[in-house]
Amino acid sequence: MSTYDLIVIGAGPGGYVCAIRAAQLGLKVACVEGRETLGGTCLNVGCIPSKALLHASHLLHEAEHNFDKMGLTGAKVKVDWAKMLGYKAETVAGNTKGIEFLFKKNKIDWLKGWATIEAPGKVKVGDTLYDTKNIVIATGSVPSALKGVEVDNAGGVIVDSTGALALPKVPKSMIVIGAGVIGLELGSVYARLGADVTVIEYLDVITPGMDAEVQKQFQKILSKQGINFVMGAAVQSAEVTKGKAKVTYKLKKDDSENTLEADVVLVATGRRPTVDGLGLDKLGVEMTDRGFVKIDDHWRTNVPGIYAIGDCVPGPMLAHKAEDEGMAAAEVIAGKHGHVNYDVIPGVIYTTPEVASVGLTEEAAKESGRKIKVGKFPFMGNARAKAMMQSEGFVKMIADAETDRILGCHIVGPNAGEMIHEICVAMEFGASAEDVALTCHAHPTTSEAVREAALALGDGAIHA
Repeated sequence: MSTYDLIVIGAGPGGYVCAIRAAQLGLKVACVEGRETLGGTCLNVGCIPSKALLHASHLLHEAEHNFDKMGLTGAKVKVDWAKMLGYKAETVAGNTKGIEFLFKKNKIDWLKGWATIEAPGKVKVGDTLYDTKNIVIATGSVPSALKGVEVDNAGGVIVDSTGALALPKVPKSMIVIGAGVIGLELGSVYARLGADVTVIEYLDVITPGMDAEVQKQFQKILSKQGINFVMGAAVQSAEVTKGKAKVTYKLKKDDSENTLEADVVLVATGRRPTVDGLGLDKLGVEMTDRGFVKIDDHWRTNVPGIYAIGDCVPGPMLAHKAEDEGMAAAEVIAGKHGHVNYDVIPGVIYTTPEVASVGLTEEAAKESGRKIKVGKFPFMGNARAKAMMQSEGFVKMIADAETDRILGCHIVGPNAGEMIHEICVAMEFGASAEDVALTCHAHPTTSEAVREAALALGDGAIHA
């Protein structure tokens, strides 16, 4: 029997980061993972492989639509799907092997298998029982099911996000159920590769929870790129016949029933926490009504010595949120002060253009009752964006009208996922919009648009 200071269950972004941080702080650590590779959903069948396909398909789009305009001519680029999947797999392997290296470097034991918590301080993996002073549950999430729609990734016709990353061929047509981040990213991949993509969304807006102006502009841009949208539609069923899928849905506005056919249906209706097989019921670990593990502000469950982080606890299901919680929980366990500022967690959609946001939307800021001001700057006025042929979109900054403190920022445009962090740092330090406006930004960069939005909150942007 081995004894540890900490056993982390799950080696996704939250779990492996928690394990590494705890080891750095001098604890004896083990991490339980039943997959053949470390990294969880994110590295294996989520964030990383999808970004590889987004990058490859974006370059294809550039070759087909913009290269000639820039004087880059030659034979037409062809898609070798098998080779593209190989590139994706190579990208995944490089990252997962990197986590293995970090485990060895930090002397973290990888307990291969699936865990059951037999009692506080006792974790069973396979037939072996391990003693530990603390346990962190970092078991993540899985795709949500949709009534009337049965996912069969092996069949390759009705798939979830995992199946969509490994289709046997590029489909001629695809229906995406759900206009959230996952659906729009993977829908973009296949639209660029030549598929006729239709997104069916239950709500009247895409990307629920985002700033309303961003939602409207983003949908308009995606529509121009050839993605079709059916909004306010409740999917009733999806059936497979002769290798094709037929989706039946009802429009909420008139209750009319409609059908659509496609080669592939991607079910992208969100994710749900997974704690299957851990034995939490028997331990008496409190759960929320939606199946999340209940925690306090130090990531502790109601059972002493058991903590939980990441997608299996309430909050945004984001890898970087899980990482922050992993580091914070490790520090609490090591007797230090762990901290996560949940008001400054950015969100990014990796389409082209990218969409990034942090802090309050304009709607939420108004609902808070405070007086606000809004500064906007279009990428049409940004020289670098125009040179890149990516001048659609804008930067929108929201500040308190009385204090000028930045409350939120929303970007639709090139490099949005990188630029948002300037505002994350600014908000973390309690900066005003004027602080950003007075900071010199290199020219020509897309980041100048952020400064211009800050200037728009004062006397006005220069280039608008």
